[in-house]
Amino acid sequence: MDVAAAALPAFVALWLLYPWPLLGSALGQFSAGGCTFDDGPGACDYHQDLYDDFEWVHVSAQEPHYLPPEMPQGSYMVVDSSNHDPGEKARLQLPTMKENDTHCIDFSYLLYSQKGLNPGTLNILVRVNKGPLANPIWNVTGFTGRDWLRAELAVSTFWPNEYQVIFEAEVSGGRSGYIAIDDIQVLSYPCDKSPHFLRLGDVEVNAGQNATFQCIATGRDAVHNKLWLQRRNGEDIPVAQTKNINHRRFAASFRLQEVTKTDQDLYRCVTQSERGSGVSNFAQLIVREPPRPIAPPQLLGVGPTYLLIQLNANSIIGDGPIILKEVEYRMTSGSWTETHAVNAPTYKLWHLDPDTEYEIRVLLTRPGEGGTGLPGPPLITRTKCAEPMRTPKTLKIAEIQARRIAVDWESLGYNITRCHTFNVTICYHYFRGHNESRADCLDMDPKAPQHVVNHLPPYTNVSLKMILTNPEGRKESEETIIQTDEDVPGPVPVKSLQGTSFENKIFLNWKEPLEPNGIITQYEVSYSSIRSFDPAVPVAGPPQTVSNLWNSTHHVFMHLHPGTTYQFFIRASTVKGFGPATAINVTTNISAPSLPDYEGVDASLNETATTITVLLRPAQAKGAPISAYQIVVEQLHPHRTKREAGAMECYQVPVTYQNALSGGAPYYFAAELPPGNLPEPAPFTVGDNRTYKGFWNPPLAPRKGYNIYFQAMSSVEKETKTQCVRIATKAAATEEPEVIPDPAKQTDRVVKIAGISAGILVFILLLLVVIVIVKKSKLAKKRKDAMGNTRQEMTHMVNAMDRSYADQSTLHAEDPLSLTFMDQHNFSPRCKLHIKNFTNAFEA
Repeated sequence: MDVAAAALPAFVALWLLYPWPLLGSALGQFSAGGCTFDDGPGACDYHQDLYDDFEWVHVSAQEPHYLPPEMPQGSYMVVDSSNHDPGEKARLQLPTMKENDTHCIDFSYLLYSQKGLNPGTLNILVRVNKGPLANPIWNVTGFTGRDWLRAELAVSTFWPNEYQVIFEAEVSGGRSGYIAIDDIQVLSYPCDKSPHFLRLGDVEVNAGQNATFQCIATGRDAVHNKLWLQRRNGEDIPVAQTKNINHRRFAASFRLQEVTKTDQDLYRCVTQSERGSGVSNFAQLIVREPPRPIAPPQLLGVGPTYLLIQLNANSIIGDGPIILKEVEYRMTSGSWTETHAVNAPTYKLWHLDPDTEYEIRVLLTRPGEGGTGLPGPPLITRTKCAEPMRTPKTLKIAEIQARRIAVDWESLGYNITRCHTFNVTICYHYFRGHNESRADCLDMDPKAPQHVVNHLPPYTNVSLKMILTNPEGRKESEETIIQTDEDVPGPVPVKSLQGTSFENKIFLNWKEPLEPNGIITQYEVSYSSIRSFDPAVPVAGPPQTVSNLWNSTHHVFMHLHPGTTYQFFIRASTVKGFGPATAINVTTNISAPSLPDYEGVDASLNETATTITVLLRPAQAKGAPISAYQIVVEQLHPHRTKREAGAMECYQVPVTYQNALSGGAPYYFAAELPPGNLPEPAPFTVGDNRTYKGFWNPPLAPRKGYNIYFQAMSSVEKETKTQCVRIATKAAATEEPEVIPDPAKQTDRVVKIAGISAGILVFILLLLVVIVIVKKSKLAKKRKDAMGNTRQEMTHMVNAMDRSYADQSTLHAEDPLSLTFMDQHNFSPRCKLHIKNFTNAFEA
């Protein structure tokens, strides 16, 4: 208690002697945010950054620490760089300040290393509105000594912005030393060594233009400080120009070249000296995108020389307002461009070229330099064609041929056609014989100087004209009449060929070709034999040629072989040559075979009362092989004129002996012999009572006279020729002959005998039936006797008939298919009639 009482007067004395008003004045000059770190950073509302690499360490004067003795005494914040890796950072954040005034932040710092090495870097960062950390506005690196140094920050902020100062210690590669800060003061008046910046304003430019920021600062010796423009994302832009306004104020200009939307950001001015740094507020760089239409212009109307469009300028990309609208157009194939200002929603482009493609765009402009945007999407369209300027000039004939005409004309350019798309057409027409006419039009290549009209008829007047057309009109040239050249003629009409055949000649006639293609000068016919019915005729000879004049359309071909087919080739010619040939085959008639000359020669070899044997000699074929030999017997009548053998008509109608008797014919065919039966002269007996190819050769009547004729016949297809000759005459007998039945009566007798035999057989059958039924035993004996008598009688009759026949001819064996008279009559239907007659006579 005594001690307190003794000390009280001394404390009161000191309190009274202390200059309290002066202290109050000094405290009033400080703002919130400063810190002496006596009680640590927390007491000053300082915070460690949660996202840095390590922490600042608080050193207290009241507590022991591990620092070397040469480090300053007292309370402060320190970083030991030797405990961390190079590049690692520790950040200490001051509280956020919102005062709308100029602040000066004053602080002490040191960077110390026992060996004088670089302990690292002390950076001062200023974050605005909780935005990203920009580059440091002030920093110091390297060894600064053991004593505290002072620095100040001139921070200019304006409502409603807020900012935060951050102390950052960055470890260097030396990793040996200490970085410390102390006595941070936030003053409410300007700094003494660092300049303060006036308010930095926003800058607005159009994209693509240069943007300029001008920073004005106040302070002494500030003109020698380091200056730059700092972007919020950390980019630093160097100063472009500095200028002193007065001894206390200077201006710094910063230029951004051809800015785009990507350059739009916040920027601030920074100045730095050894004693500190000054930083301005953030100003915004506003980059406006010049307007550009979204859609191309719309085509409303089109003509040969104009285009009517709607601008479609309401929907845009970019920024407004729009103060100017323009239409930019050009030929798509040209290099020039024209621009017209437009003050209406539609616009008409005049004085354009026909059938030309144009590209049309709309330009929009906003205020400011470079405010004209890029052209909008193009409208690519084409003007209409105009009517051709004039008619094509007269056609020039370059070449005339038989079936084609080549035509030349002037080159047709755009100045004539007035359209890039046009057609060149050649139209032609002509008349030919028989009221035939044709007209056609051919599209030609307009770029070719010469055009060809093909498929024309030769030797014909053709009318030609050229037509130039485009979608808007047409022009026609005058007609030109050209005659085509001659050509080889067409073929002689096949239907007009007619051939008349004879045995040794052919008469051939024809008509002029349907297409003469000029004037016919001659006809040429070549012919040769190709086959013959007669194997002896040669057919491999060379062809022969006959020429006729232009007005001769027939010819007689002489000295030909009978029965031979000739092939004729007929062709016509003009001055250009022969045309194609037309072929026809004509066959000559066959000739009658040629018989040996029997004149003055009697071919008779032997005669009996009922037969005559003659010598037959083979005939010579003429045009066709011999198909058959025939023996014709003609009965002589006293009142009938005797026919000459050499000039007689042959017997064309074959008559059998039976038909001759019933029909009263003066002749009959006694035999028909195949040509193979007479390869050489051979005898033949007329009246040998045999059958040859269906013809019966009956015995001759002794009291009648006969002419014997020999015929040779050739037959092919539907043609038959016969040659005959009388080879013998048998006179009637004057003496009484032996009893030999007349052939006609003998025939009746044979028929009767056959009928009686048949009747007897029928009668016997009937009797047998009756006997079996009525009287088997008695009548059977009587019938056996009767049958024995009947058989004996028939045996005598047959033997008598066999003795009445003459000897057989030497040619009998040469006809294997021939039947004897008995064979024939045994199977003839006529036999039934004779049997019936005989049965009736027998019953009577």
